[in-house]
Amino acid sequence: MEENILGTEKIGKLIKKFSIPCIISLLVNSLYNMVDQIFIGWGVGYLGNGATNVVFPLTMICLAFSLMFGDGSSAYLSLKLGEKKSKEAAKGVSNGVLLSVIVSVILCAITLIFLPQLLNVFGCTDNLREYALNYGYVIAIGLPFMMIGTTLNSIIRADGSPKYAMASMLTGAILNIILDPIFIFVFKMNVQGAAIATILSQFVTFIMNIMYIKKFKCIKIDRTSLKLSGNVCKKVSALGISSFITQMSFVIVIAIENNLLAKYGSMSKFGSEIPITVLGIVMKISQILNSIIIGIAAGSQPIFGYNYGAGKFDRVKKTLKIVLSTSLVISTVAFILFQTIPDKLISIFGSGDANYMEFACMSFRIYLMLCICNGVQIPSGIFFQAIGKSAKSAILSISRQVLFLIPAMVILGNIFGLNGVLFSGPVADGLAFVIAVVLLVFELRSHSESKVEEKVNVENTKIKNSNNKHIVITISREYGSGGRYVGKLVADTLGIKLYDKEFITRLASETGMSESYIEKNEQKRNVLEALNNGYYAGLSGSDELFIKEVELIKKIAQNESCVIIGRCADFILKDNKDVINVFLYSSMEDKIKRATTIYGIDDKKAKKEINKVNKLRKTHYKHYTGREWGIPNNYDICINSDKYGVEKTADIICDIINSKI
Repeated sequence: MEENILGTEKIGKLIKKFSIPCIISLLVNSLYNMVDQIFIGWGVGYLGNGATNVVFPLTMICLAFSLMFGDGSSAYLSLKLGEKKSKEAAKGVSNGVLLSVIVSVILCAITLIFLPQLLNVFGCTDNLREYALNYGYVIAIGLPFMMIGTTLNSIIRADGSPKYAMASMLTGAILNIILDPIFIFVFKMNVQGAAIATILSQFVTFIMNIMYIKKFKCIKIDRTSLKLSGNVCKKVSALGISSFITQMSFVIVIAIENNLLAKYGSMSKFGSEIPITVLGIVMKISQILNSIIIGIAAGSQPIFGYNYGAGKFDRVKKTLKIVLSTSLVISTVAFILFQTIPDKLISIFGSGDANYMEFACMSFRIYLMLCICNGVQIPSGIFFQAIGKSAKSAILSISRQVLFLIPAMVILGNIFGLNGVLFSGPVADGLAFVIAVVLLVFELRSHSESKVEEKVNVENTKIKNSNNKHIVITISREYGSGGRYVGKLVADTLGIKLYDKEFITRLASETGMSESYIEKNEQKRNVLEALNNGYYAGLSGSDELFIKEVELIKKIAQNESCVIIGRCADFILKDNKDVINVFLYSSMEDKIKRATTIYGIDDKKAKKEINKVNKLRKTHYKHYTGREWGIPNNYDICINSDKYGVEKTADIICDIINSKI
């Protein structure tokens, strides 16, 4: 039903349906971080706000871990449920939560013991130190509640209860708004009061999310699932690594930025504390803009992904056009506000002297000079994420923060001092925008306007071998070892069906994906795909495709005798008794010879292509099975096709199968 809507409903209506909840969640999260600073600014002053800015990276580090475990568990849950393995899904969720518990306690202890040293790393000055210590020690006590609650929040969304996840987060945010003025103004507890309000709010969210564990819709948590497994923990962490990298990049930026602001600020009339305080506030306000843009684009991900997979490129382009135009309008409005009323915006966070207001106006007008570019750069990264272009998505994800902003801050700061640090913002925004536009143009040009949806009729004929014995042969193979031809010979000899190219046709028919999309994206997961399980993406395109392949492989294996080439079929059918798993390999010389003969490429290109394809197959297999590709223990038969030749290799396999039958 949902897939049909994605492919047929009006684009604008779909974007509203998916994006609005996403925008609300992100805005609540952004405002959560700002509330303390608003009340501290009025109740304590800008030094209190400066203190929260140097403590903020510590909470970001904890958030990075909690999102890694939460988003990783969510992706693991979706993958295993797609494979109809609810017990393994429960184990992944349990391990993700246990990891969050263990790491949160460790980080809490480290923060409490080494807080003064950590604050130095994040640019704390002598004038900010007392405030930062008072705030930081209290925040450290609440870190386990924050981390576990955040981890569970991601899992609850993946379990199909986004409203509950949003309700728990909203409850915490509203409570924080209520408690902040009480502790700051009524009880006169200054920054400590704001910290207490924060951890109490986080504790309420934590309790609400803990209570949900008994209400899981898709899994059941029991004692067996609560046992830590090294392989499962590794898998969960790998699936959530992009969320970790995204958050940690912010930590690195803030740490470097605070230290540079303290250094160059001390050489100016503004001093060290005003720049650290003001730019921290400016970045949080700009995050509201980014939250809206991310929400629009992230909400459109299922629309991008489904229609791209179905070959409906006209709908993909129309969705992209609406997302980009809407984001540009919003970023333009934000630009006008930042340029015309910066004094009004900074006043929300309390008052300051003339130098404070002067630097605030400078920061808004210079640092956010090209914030309009975010209306293209951010949606572009999420667009490439949705259609499975992992390399392009990774480039856009790290380009602004890591590739451009950090070097620009260091270089321009060294040349122009405090102004140079401010100008690093528009430099990074502009360069990231250029890359996004170039990648978008090339991507859109690669698809012609005349693409139409493929419609394929596939005859679902059940074929049995001559002995009427149900048998399934899976053939895994090194690229260039002749595995595809061997598979055809085995199928013909046994009188059963071959699934290789035919599998793509069948999958396209049953899922609505186009054959070209499946062929380009299946069995090609590379190392950059780890960055494609984005913070807001859930599963990547490769993951969704694998789930569909698992369903079809199990269906085919149950209904008919056949030969299945590749696609992790040996692992998917490992519990089936009537399956024989084969692995074919050969020497590099033989693989090159076969590649040059069949595909008409020269020796050097052949060797490069062989290594590339085999590496992709190895990465793909390892990611989805947790096992090493090509290890003899995973297979029933391993044959060097170079030694016997493809025809004799096929005969040997058939002889073994016939003896088994």
